[in-house]
Amino acid sequence: MTWNDKFLELFQRSLGEYKSGNTDFEGYYSAEDLAYLSSIGYKSRELFDFVEDLADEGMPTESSALLIAAVRRDYFLAVQEGELSDKEISRDDLPSFGDKLSDIAYLPRIITKARAKLKGELDPDVMFSCGGDRKFLSDHGNIPAADFLRNVWAAGTDDLKIANYVKSYSAK
Repeated sequence: MTWNDKFLELFQRSLGEYKSGNTDFEGYYSAEDLAYLSSIGYKSRELFDFVEDLADEGMPTESSALLIAAVRRDYFLAVQEGELSDKEISRDDLPSFGDKLSDIAYLPRIITKARAKLKGELDPDVMFSCGGDRKFLSDHGNIPAADFLRNVWAAGTDDLKIANYVKSYSAK
């Protein structure tokens, strides 16, 4: 089984658990499942957040969750060489909702979240591609969350490059 097939199987199983009324995601995963998630640089809560939002809000889709996981996995293996970070970014570390970059509100916040997602540093209570992120990406030309994440990776520390990407996408 390839990593993406395992991800989708685990996603579907977790979605079934959640829809059956079991909201205790900690019980969803076997030791083998947890080892698998760790091997792709993922935390169990990250997967659950996508499952919960899909079940409750209809978004993000299963394929979006897989594409975001693919970016995280690629970064984890290529840049972090399979080593988990010991840092964690909490809500208090995020820019506010109204902070602006290149006159674009929320952009500093979603960039910070994207960088932390890439590195596996998001606090369990913070989600990349949450409702606020999805609204921002939708309002700026329906940027796919995984594409945004890859562009943040490609831009490195150049925030203006990301702002220009958002502006160019919005203009399409």
